[in-house]
Amino acid sequence: MIVNTLQKELNLANWQVKKVIKLIDDGNTIPFIARYRKDVTGSLNDETLRKFDERLKYLRNLQERKEKVIKRVEELGKLDDELKSQILRAETLVELEDIYRPFKSKKQTRATKAREKGLEPLANIILKQKVKESVKNIAKKYVTDEVKTPEEAIQGAQDIIAEIVSDNSTFRKKIRQNTFHTGQIETKAKDKDISTEYDIYYNYSEKVKRIPPHRILAINRAEKEGVIKAKITCDSDEIIKYLNRHMLKNISKVPEKVKYNKYTTPIIKEAVSDAYKRLISPAIEREIRNSLTEKAEEKSIEVFAKNLNQLLMESPLVGKTILGWDPAFKTGCKLAIIDETGKVLDTSLIYPTAPQNKIKESIKTVRELIEKYDINVIAIGNGTASRESEEIVSQIIKNTNVEYIIVNEAGASVYSASKLADEEFPEFSEGERSAVSIARRLQDPLAELVKIDPKSIGVGQYQHDMNQKRLNESLTGVVEKVVNEVGFQALEIQQLKILSNTEKRTEALKTERNY
Repeated sequence: MIVNTLQKELNLANWQVKKVIKLIDDGNTIPFIARYRKDVTGSLNDETLRKFDERLKYLRNLQERKEKVIKRVEELGKLDDELKSQILRAETLVELEDIYRPFKSKKQTRATKAREKGLEPLANIILKQKVKESVKNIAKKYVTDEVKTPEEAIQGAQDIIAEIVSDNSTFRKKIRQNTFHTGQIETKAKDKDISTEYDIYYNYSEKVKRIPPHRILAINRAEKEGVIKAKITCDSDEIIKYLNRHMLKNISKVPEKVKYNKYTTPIIKEAVSDAYKRLISPAIEREIRNSLTEKAEEKSIEVFAKNLNQLLMESPLVGKTILGWDPAFKTGCKLAIIDETGKVLDTSLIYPTAPQNKIKESIKTVRELIEKYDINVIAIGNGTASRESEEIVSQIIKNTNVEYIIVNEAGASVYSASKLADEEFPEFSEGERSAVSIARRLQDPLAELVKIDPKSIGVGQYQHDMNQKRLNESLTGVVEKVVNEVGFQALEIQQLKILSNTEKRTEALKTERNY
């Protein structure tokens, strides 16, 4: 079943699917398979293999869950061939859980309490819709010390009916589809008088099926921060009509003439309305929002991975002496000079920006460093005071052969405060280490950036709002792929365990990279 599904979804040959599954089960990493087992897989690329691996995990999880559900329902003595077939045909975990819902052990609900009071027979009588007298009269037989009045008995029966409606997998599937395709996601400000970065969502509405991923993540964050309230709305009247059509029985002897039992119909309609509003709608809303969030995270992770790949694959700037410039205001700009091999030649601290504004002294210092070390390029970090530093650097290098480049410094502060940086430059301040990192990022992006957790490199948005395990796996895969592409041996990659042993990884990059 799993082999056939993967074959169909990924448009692969049956033998390819079986070979890849074996390679994965034998413990081979995706980068290793993509690079060194092309002859076995039919030259499947890294992207296809990652989709294969993710889908394989999902399908195996689904299969395992099916087996547990079948075993549990069988233990309850409620498994028949039709139900078993329905369980085995489920294509998603959501669909499977819908089928299993009626058999789950439930916490104390209004329906379970009503059943404990002996009101399930009354609910069944109402659902058969064959009574020929007031249900209130029938309900009198169910009055006990726990059920004080006929009205209370009817209410308990309605609670049971509502749960039966809620547990119907066909109803849930239909309502889920209807809500997704016709629903709106609406947001309102909790306090519209307070301006925030989320102003656009203070009174916002968009079709659920059309909302872009970045808006989902923004809405989630705004709601988490208590700025807005978000909800999904749809035409509840149409959904309730749909449920009533399936719950109410036509008792007319002439099928073309619709006639409902006048005694039970109002009770069932009330139970149906309660089932939707109290049980089904909130659950469907959670499911849809969770699904939207998962898809938004997946899209965002794809952007992360693409940007990280581009950043790591930037060409090294070889044969240049570089001055790394870590800009700042109050604490001054930290400078570090590295030679063609990345060795640090000197460091300095200048104060060309506010509040000190020692521009002349700073220009003099930098020009002396340029002359002393024959600097070719100045790498300016793109953080705080970058624009002001750029203006000053343009003055410094006027009428010289020196150039400057703005470098993405995201994560430099993370590296500068790390154990690795402390071991590499024990005598340097964090600012000096950051300046060195900025210079080396220009000289050899891959060798420098692999020292830093990819999530800290700043190549995407909302990284703290998504599944951290999934994000880490994706970005780790990108690093492994890039390192492979620039010449690492796959065995060495596995030994280094990218991202978990930074020191060994960095040393290996220095000694074995092969651009």
